[in-house]
Amino acid sequence: MSFHREKFVPRGGPNGGDGGSGGNVIIVADPNLVDLSSIQWKKDFKAQNGHSGAAWRKRGKKGEDLTIPVPVGTVVFTRTHSGEDKPAADLAGTGQRVLVARGGRGGLGNARFATSVNQAPEVAGTGEPGDKKDILLELKLITDISIVGPPNSGKSTLLAAISRARPEIAVYPFTTREPVRGAISDGRTDYIIAEIPALVEGSHVGKGLGNDFLRHVERSRLLVYLLDASSPAIATDFTTLDKEVAAYKGLGQKPKIVAVNKIDMPAAETNLPHIRQHFAGLGVPVFYISALTGQGVVELLTKAMLITDQASRSEAAISEPPIAIFRPKPRK
Repeated sequence: MSFHREKFVPRGGPNGGDGGSGGNVIIVADPNLVDLSSIQWKKDFKAQNGHSGAAWRKRGKKGEDLTIPVPVGTVVFTRTHSGEDKPAADLAGTGQRVLVARGGRGGLGNARFATSVNQAPEVAGTGEPGDKKDILLELKLITDISIVGPPNSGKSTLLAAISRARPEIAVYPFTTREPVRGAISDGRTDYIIAEIPALVEGSHVGKGLGNDFLRHVERSRLLVYLLDASSPAIATDFTTLDKEVAAYKGLGQKPKIVAVNKIDMPAAETNLPHIRQHFAGLGVPVFYISALTGQGVVELLTKAMLITDQASRSEAAISEPPIAIFRPKPRK
């Protein structure tokens, strides 16, 4: 609230300027990030307040927006008053952004309230507060191929053998606690391949490392079921794995390949004839490999990249809207 004070201008009138609006909070997909660890320990995010108005009808400066970078593939949820998490955006592309909290509106200076009846208003607007929301961020990796399997099936060894990824490799189960990504290439196209932590019976409801990581499989175009040829219960391992994948949001509809690993081990030599007989009528491609020696790995990757290309073309055909063609009839 301000009034014009100047010599020889006894009745300058109100000249209070408007306040600036507050900044917005924006979440943007950053290709340089791989996880949400950069914001893991920070819970409160606040954009800058708007600046106050001033005399001479000077408007206050708008508060600066707050931009929060997150990895590509992050799904943003907003929590409603009832406690329900409502999807707000799926940041599946580089540079995609979503406004999650809008800044408050700046107040009006007293110059705005002048009328022919009240030419010297002693009142100013206080503005409105900005949005305050609870936001939930969930990362779903964007990969072309995902390697899934029971504990100790050799997922880390296979990923390290075909890419420059360096996952932890050890003899005890559940060495992988986070999904690990690598890249493979056929000379023309690069494919992102990820190792998903081991799945056990009940994973789709949270047992073991559970559905915390099954969500990363949702965006994959191809699943590689990796099994241990030296396991005495390999048929049960496959059945359990397939059941857990299918029970999580319909992932069973995705294309899949079965890779029977560790065929170089002595225990696998005895099991191999029975394994080949069991998987002969499976209806999906089956490869017998050794991630350690490289036997059969090239054939597996060639088939995996071929299926991934086919799935990619199918997705593109579905996503492209049909082109309307108008054919006017000639005049008679």
